Amino acid sequence: MSAALGILRQGGWVMFPIGLASLLAVTIVIERAIALRRRVVIDPRVLGIIEDYSGEASAERCLNACQHLRAPFARVIEDILKTRHLDLSQIMETMNLTGRSQISVLERGLTVLEIIGNTGPLLGLLGTVLGMISMFNAVTLRGLGNPQVLSDGIAKALVTTVGGLCVAIPAVAFHSWYCRRVDDLAAEMQDRATGFIFKMQSLRKSGR
Repeated sequence: MSAALGILRQGGWVMFPIGLASLLAVTIVIERAIALRRRVVIDPRVLGIIEDYSGEASAERCLNACQHLRAPFARVIEDILKTRHLDLSQIMETMNLTGRSQISVLERGLTVLEIIGNTGPLLGLLGTVLGMISMFNAVTLRGLGNPQVLSDGIAKALVTTVGGLCVAIPAVAFHSWYCRRVDDLAAEMQDRATGFIFKMQSLRKSGR
């Protein structure tokens, strides 16, 4: 533990923002891992509501059930039910608007994760440049006779570079994976919501 702290100290003050970025990235990764579970986004109870919908007689009951659920897909079905008396094009537009707002909820934190992934190597590069500058300044003052002068500057440069990459690589990987996850969930929500709209229209035409 003390050896690790010593290595981090060698990186200088640049390791502080790198450390903060790593903590923030870990927090976002864990929070999104929980929030983007399929059963959280597309609650099975919402699928049950869609299945049980049998026309206007069950509409209010289904609407009330959706209002008591926190799943993003529940918000989509809730707004569809609220606009069920409108034309098909208007219902579809409602679905798209609500869907986009819920996708924004699913993407919460991913922009920050992307920024961390992009800035991590830059922070490491900044530390590298500062390490090289301090090394050249020390060489100018003390000459090349003391190898400690060179080793300190090189260590600072390498530690910050490694630190920045260790933060950036997982951040970029998780950002890509979560973006793909959001796309998959959004596509499933759209497919199921569209199917529900056509089911409502079919029941409506049959007088139910």
